[in-house]
Amino acid sequence: MKGLKIVVLAKQVPDTRNVGKDAMKADGTVNRAVLPAIFNPEDLNALEQALRLKDKYPGTEITLLTMGPGRAAEIIREGLYRGADNGFLLSDRAFAGSDTLATSYAISQALKKMGNIDIIIAGRQAIDGDTAQVGPQVAEKLAFPQITYAEDIVSAEKGKIIVKRRLERGVETVEGTMPMVVTVNASAPDCRPRNAKFVMKYKHARAVSEMQNADEDYIALHNNRPYLNIGEWSVNDIETKAEELGLSGSPTKVKAIENVVFQAKEAKVLEPTDADMDELMKELIANHTIG
Repeated sequence: MKGLKIVVLAKQVPDTRNVGKDAMKADGTVNRAVLPAIFNPEDLNALEQALRLKDKYPGTEITLLTMGPGRAAEIIREGLYRGADNGFLLSDRAFAGSDTLATSYAISQALKKMGNIDIIIAGRQAIDGDTAQVGPQVAEKLAFPQITYAEDIVSAEKGKIIVKRRLERGVETVEGTMPMVVTVNASAPDCRPRNAKFVMKYKHARAVSEMQNADEDYIALHNNRPYLNIGEWSVNDIETKAEELGLSGSPTKVKAIENVVFQAKEAKVLEPTDADMDELMKELIANHTIG
C-alpha cells in the first residue's frame, strides 16, 4: 500500500497562562506582541495522530500548514523536530485580523493548491479563541467529510478511515471515506518529544521572511540543503478574493472588552463536627443556596 499524504493544521497561539493587562488591543484583537507564543496544545495531539499513521504506513508524508506572522515558522520547526516532513507558512498582512471564517477560507485555498490530500488533521480548537470552528469550516469549504472529537485514528487504508471519538457520554468508533478532515481532542495521546537527530537536521530550517537579514554563508547553506527551506506563501501565491480575507472578510466583530479579575471573597472555616455541619446546612437553606 502506498503512503498517505497528510496535512496537519497547526497554530501558534499566545500562552493564555501568562495573560497580562495589555493582552488585548483597543480594537478587540489579541496583542500577540506582548504574549509568549506556543504551539497550540490540541494541534500537538493532532500531530501525534499523523505521526502514528506515518509509523504504520511507510511512505506517508506529513506537511504542517500554519497561518500567521513570520515568527509562526517556529511551530513548523517544532513539527519537523518531532517527525513531520515539511511545512508551509501562510503569511501576509492581508490575513491580519481574520476571524474563523476568513482564516478557514485562506487555509482552504492553500490546501487546494497543495492538492491530492488524503487526510487533514487539526486540533479541536485553539486556546486563544476556543471556537472549534476552523477545522469544520475548512471541511465545508473543501467539500470533504469530517470526523470531530477524535481520540485515536485507528486505521486509514483502502480509501477508508476508522476513528475512535471521545464524546460527552462515552466513546464511539466511526468509519468514513478519504479525503477526510479529522479534528482531535486533548484526550488523545500527547505528542512525542523532539527527536535529537531531527533537531540537528532541521535546526537551521527557515522560512523566506526569516532569511531577509541572513549572511551569504547562511544563504549558501540553504541553497545546498533544500530541506532547510520552509515554504512560505503570501496572498499572491494562492487564489483568493480580497474581500474574503482579513478584517474585511470577518463578520465577527468585537463589541466590547472587559477585564475580569477574580478575587477571593469572605471565607468561613468549619470544624469537622456534626454541629458545624448542621449550622452550615441551616445557613445554606436560609439564604436559598440549596433547598
